[in-house]
Amino acid sequence: MKTTRRNFLLATAGGVLAAGTNNTHAAAERKLPVLAEADVVVCGGGTAGISAACCAARHGAKVILLERWPSLGGMATNALVNIWHTSDRKKQVIFGFVQEAIERAGSFMQRYTDYPKRYETHRFDPEGMRVVFWRMLKDAGVRVICNLNVVESLVENGRMRAVLVDTKTGRKLVRGKIFIDATGDGDVAANAGVPFDYGRASDGLVQGMTMMFTLRDVDDKVVRAAKPEVREKMFARMKELRNAGKFPQFNERHALYFLRHGSNNIFINMVPANGNPLDEEELTRLSMEVRDHVYQIVDLWRREMPGFEKVQVTQMGYGIGVRESRRIRGLKTLDAQMVLKAIKQPDAIGHGFWMIDIHDPKGTGYTTHSDQKADMMVPSGESYHIPLGMCLNPAIPNLGVVGRCASSTHEAHASVRLQSHCMVMGQGTGTCAALALAAGVDMAKFDIRKLQAQLRKDGVYLENAP
Repeated sequence: MKTTRRNFLLATAGGVLAAGTNNTHAAAERKLPVLAEADVVVCGGGTAGISAACCAARHGAKVILLERWPSLGGMATNALVNIWHTSDRKKQVIFGFVQEAIERAGSFMQRYTDYPKRYETHRFDPEGMRVVFWRMLKDAGVRVICNLNVVESLVENGRMRAVLVDTKTGRKLVRGKIFIDATGDGDVAANAGVPFDYGRASDGLVQGMTMMFTLRDVDDKVVRAAKPEVREKMFARMKELRNAGKFPQFNERHALYFLRHGSNNIFINMVPANGNPLDEEELTRLSMEVRDHVYQIVDLWRREMPGFEKVQVTQMGYGIGVRESRRIRGLKTLDAQMVLKAIKQPDAIGHGFWMIDIHDPKGTGYTTHSDQKADMMVPSGESYHIPLGMCLNPAIPNLGVVGRCASSTHEAHASVRLQSHCMVMGQGTGTCAALALAAGVDMAKFDIRKLQAQLRKDGVYLENAP
């Protein structure tokens, strides 16, 4: 959805936004043809939206899923972000829809051999997961329409009535009773007028982005056999060129890993970018620049690093990996202390545990994950609760928000933005939407204990709710 100039100017200034004067009346709505109608309309076909759509449908709701890209999976598939996290470093604490997707994936999913001793527990084939997600949605009875941009939210008397979508045959309406914004950027909620925050408090910048890529024809044996001084020379050369402005920024920790071990068919999280992901033109420029940066790095390795003489780039993300943009203000805002102190919430819909992992908003490639400092990590064997309140808002009761655009501070966002955590939000909010519809109440009014009981029946690990 195109960002309005007002929103863009406020966002780049790091302001707090009360977006949207896009409320419209029934008269305007009648002028457009209706593409589809459903009980629950999920906007965004990434992992959070897929989870929400499947779980709402399984509990009796008629569900439509709208996605702007030609394929499903969001960052997991289109940006090649292929690692899931399910463990608090002692035991697995994320099950439910996430575990089902793991099991449905079959050979497309692999569990790390050191499970569950670290957060990262599974890696997957992004191409295969596109098919797995489609099968899960089809089996749940979800109507899926890709290649559609949601361009406006229609609100009347404080409730969402429909979204406008652009199709190849013109602009049309998709009507619903409950809407779930899983766009990643919070497009639907912001357009509907729900206030949101953008960036960190100090300068309004959001977390850095990354272009993922894979290589082939690296001679791993030669790379691993190289003397330490050979790797150190190359690493020093990369830093020297970068510091002189003749080479792109890069994540130093990941660069060292690949210089030590080789990198055939591994998804490399090494090439950063910084900017405003709500500005389409800027995002276009950044995406093109980082693709060029990948080749600058590979060309240097090919020329000067033993074992990389024949290296070729086999794949880059269809889209750059965006970590943060709008954070829609909810009934509850997850903050750093809730994360780090493993706070339990009465409206819990699942668990989270990832550290506060901030990728430098200035685009240097540095991330707090590299330091592994104790004051940025949830204690081993502990987890915090992901609350339903961060997915609901006081402005529009029939609108939920799931995924990285849900309500959190900049710091807490750096933990809860993980795909597995976003899927927890999706399952909890999608289930709540269906049960609330059946009960004839708004989502925030539905009995939280009944929702939690249903989530447990559906396989969700949910312990110690106050």
